[in-house]
Amino acid sequence: MSLLHGPDMSARTALDLIAMVHEDCRARGLQLAAAVVDRGGNLVAAGRMDGAQLGALSLATDKAFTAVSFGHPTSAWAASSRPDGSDWGLAGMLGGRAVVFPGGVPLYDDGALLGALGVNGTVSTVDEELALAAAAALGLAVAP
Repeated sequence: MSLLHGPDMSARTALDLIAMVHEDCRARGLQLAAAVVDRGGNLVAAGRMDGAQLGALSLATDKAFTAVSFGHPTSAWAASSRPDGSDWGLAGMLGGRAVVFPGGVPLYDDGALLGALGVNGTVSTVDEELALAAAAALGLAVAP
């Protein structure tokens, strides 16, 4: 009898996502970090490329944690979390781990949330672009 009720992030998928991000980065001459969490926000796999910023892995992990916690890309709060926005203060949530700029995407398969991928180490919009490309390459959606 399985204790797992529904789909969850596998180690193989997590490692494949990180490899895809790193391969794309090498092609672009970038060094960064990527992290994958399961649907409970637990780290499944992570990798920091040689030369990546020291804080890149921690931020990549928190981007993934934020994306899976809310089921939306972290870019969803870039505008609304500003001081005059409706989500002001969100960055202080989740024990200070909430990230409100691009680079974290939830990962769905057939509408079921599997986990999330976070990428960090360059301009946040490029971080998100890399995460989206890796998700798409594996046929995973970032919305239900």
